Amino acid sequence: MTAVAEAAAKSKVTKSSSGDQISNPNGKVWFYSLLLTLQYGAQPLISKRCTGRDVIVTSVVLTCEVVKVICALLLMAKDGTLKKLFREWTLVGSLTASGLPAAIYALQNSLLQISYRNLDSLTFSMLNQTKLFFTAFFTYMILRQKQSIQQIGALFLLILAAVLLSVGEGSSKASSSSNPEEILFRGIIPVLVASVLSGLASALCQWASQVKKHTSYLMTVEMSIIGSLCLMASFYKSPDGETIRQHGFFYDWTPLTLIPVIFNAVGGILVGLVTSYAGGVRKGFVIVSALLVTALLQFVFDGKPPSLYCLVALPLVITSVSVYQKYPYGVKAKEA
Repeated sequence: MTAVAEAAAKSKVTKSSSGDQISNPNGKVWFYSLLLTLQYGAQPLISKRCTGRDVIVTSVVLTCEVVKVICALLLMAKDGTLKKLFREWTLVGSLTASGLPAAIYALQNSLLQISYRNLDSLTFSMLNQTKLFFTAFFTYMILRQKQSIQQIGALFLLILAAVLLSVGEGSSKASSSSNPEEILFRGIIPVLVASVLSGLASALCQWASQVKKHTSYLMTVEMSIIGSLCLMASFYKSPDGETIRQHGFFYDWTPLTLIPVIFNAVGGILVGLVTSYAGGVRKGFVIVSALLVTALLQFVFDGKPPSLYCLVALPLVITSVSVYQKYPYGVKAKEA
C-alpha cells in the first residue's frame, strides 16, 4: 500500500508540473487565462490609443517597472515568501541571476514602446510572436533543450509569417505614408529586435530559475529594479534623458497613459501565474486567442479590417504556435 501511495503521489506531482493536467482544476486557471488573453490582445491597441506620440518612452518603461515591483511584492507578502526573501537575499546572487536579463528586458521594453506607435495592432502582435523562435534557439544554445520535428516545422512557419508581414506591411503602407521608412525602421525592425532580446532573456531567466532557484516573483522584482537602474544610468547620454531634463519626466502624459502602463505590468505578473497554475500548453492557447482578440478589437474600435498580408499570415501564426505547444520534444520516451 505504501508503494502504491508513493507512486500515485509521484504521478500527481508529474502531472501538475508538466502543466498538461492540473491536479485541482478550478476557476483560478480560467480566470487568469482569460485576463492574460485580454491583456495580450488589447495591449497594442491600448498603447497606441492611450499613449501620445510625444510621451517619453523611458518614462513609460520606468513607471511600468515600478508597478511590476509593487504588484510582485504584494503577491509575495500574500503568499508568505516576503519575510524569507529578506533573510536569504544577497546582492551577488541577485546580480548573477537577474543582472543581464534585466538589462536586456529594459532595452526590449523601450523597443516595444517605439514599435507600438508605428504598426497596426494585429501586425505588431503577430511579429511579436517570433520571440517563440528566438526563445527556442537561445534555450537550446544555453540549456541544450532540443525541439521536436513538429516544433522545428512550426518555427519555420512562424518565420514565414514574419517575412510576409515585414515585406507586406512595408510595401502596402508606402503609398499611404509620407515616410514609409518609418514603418520599417521604427515599427518592424524594433519589434523583431525586441523578439530576439526576449528570447535571449527568457533563456537566461530559465537558467536562473533552474540553477539559482529564483522564484518568478523574485525575478520580477530584481529585473525590474536592475533594469530601471540601467535606464536611469542612460539618462546622461540618451535623447530621452535630454528631453526629460528639458520638459520633465511626465511630459505629455495624461491620465489615460496610466492604462497601458498598468496593463503591461499586470500582464507580466499574469504570465507567471498562468504558467504556474496551468503550464505551457494553456499559455500557448492564450497566445493564439490573443491574436484573435487583437484582430477583433482593431476592427471594432478602429473600423479597420486586417490587410491581405495579415489575413495570410494569421493562420500561419496560429498554426505555428498551436503545433509548437502541442508536440514537445519527447525526452522521456527516448530515455525509457
